Amino acid sequence: MFSNIVPATDSDREQIMNLYKEQLGREFCAWDEDYPSEDTIDFDLSRDALFVMKDDQKDSIIAAISIDLDENVEELECWNKDLFPGGELARLAVTPSMQGAGIARQMLQYGMQALKERGYKSIHFLVNKYNEPALKSYSKFNFDVAGECHLYDQDFICYEKELDYESYRDAMIEKLESAKKFRMHLVARKNV
Repeated sequence: MFSNIVPATDSDREQIMNLYKEQLGREFCAWDEDYPSEDTIDFDLSRDALFVMKDDQKDSIIAAISIDLDENVEELECWNKDLFPGGELARLAVTPSMQGAGIARQMLQYGMQALKERGYKSIHFLVNKYNEPALKSYSKFNFDVAGECHLYDQDFICYEKELDYESYRDAMIEKLESAKKFRMHLVARKNV
């Protein structure tokens, strides 16, 4: 499932910024001309915390997600302390022409896998409380509503979920299956 989701590299910087800029002015987007910035991308890249989905046919980035360290979010009182340490997923962006195709869910699932591999016990994130498409998409994951907050001039629902063994196991199985398919593809190409 994640065969075309990879850690971002410095060479992806321009395409990531273009993807972020595509989101500006869209309903429920709290971003502006100053955020996310090149500094935001630098921060994420320095921590190996930025992941992208690539469309190999067009050699372009169609989605991105980050593991964030936002003190304003981390300090919210609504998070379940029994689920610490928790990691925040943020800056989920999908190119507008590809929205509604389940890409956001794939990116979120990949982000949860990355958090689990880094030793986080749970995931938490914010969604604009009026963003019905996002709320519907994320409902498939059975996240717990930890509370609500007002940050960055928007009202958000605060979601969290324990990263249980079953989620980790399923993600690892998918990763192994993707690697197996890729190896088979390489062998087939070599034999041609």
